[in-house]
Amino acid sequence: MVKKDKSEYIIQAVSHALDLLEQFHGDIDELGVTELSKRLKLHKNNVFRLLATLESRGYIEQNRATENYRLGLKALELGQTFIKQMGLLRQARPILDRMVEEGNETAYVSIFKENHIVYLDVVETSLTVRVVSRVGSRLPAYCTASGKVHLAFMSDEEFEATMAEQKLAQHTPTTLVDIKKLKAELELIRTNGYAIDDEELDLGVRCIAAPIRDYTRRIVGAVSISGPSMRLEDKRMKEELIPMILHAGEDLSTRLGFPH
Repeated sequence: MVKKDKSEYIIQAVSHALDLLEQFHGDIDELGVTELSKRLKLHKNNVFRLLATLESRGYIEQNRATENYRLGLKALELGQTFIKQMGLLRQARPILDRMVEEGNETAYVSIFKENHIVYLDVVETSLTVRVVSRVGSRLPAYCTASGKVHLAFMSDEEFEATMAEQKLAQHTPTTLVDIKKLKAELELIRTNGYAIDDEELDLGVRCIAAPIRDYTRRIVGAVSISGPSMRLEDKRMKEELIPMILHAGEDLSTRLGFPH
């Protein structure tokens, strides 16, 4: 009996759906039905049915303002799962080890999920006074350095949707609960390439974070360093810790295929 080649088992509709998803790459954020029809060489009705199916499962979403389509959150979740299982944690651990060896403060790697920051891994400082480990914790994005990194590089639509689902609670006197002030800080973060949590979630704790990007250029996580405010004073942060976190973010992004 001759074994059939796997290509003979391909389901055409599934292949077309994957072809459609693969059109959203590089700098292409949104596409309309007409453009997709041309690219895929399929009738508009077939493209619309593919889009409707993928939209129902969350892999595609429609921008109501432009009526164009873009990748949905389910696609991002799938990508994050791949990164977590196959790359992010494995690649991050030696970088976290190096950060703690050089700076002797607690280092984290985290992802953004369901409008919160989730810490996946930590390497702790050897010093007696340290930040409590937050691995597995879900923390609000707007008052954490790692969370603000994600918010800063979102599209306007993504940011508004995220903020609509979060109440800006005053955790400490320095928590930013004024949306205009938060937006101004996010603009600064985009310019500088890093974010700071200046005792905004916990009194006495400061944190610096930088984005992690992968081969798709999307931000898939954040690397951060935290410690007591008495040790993370301004001069040390500027001269030692900020350059360290920027280097860590760039190094980890490179390992995940980000084309600098």
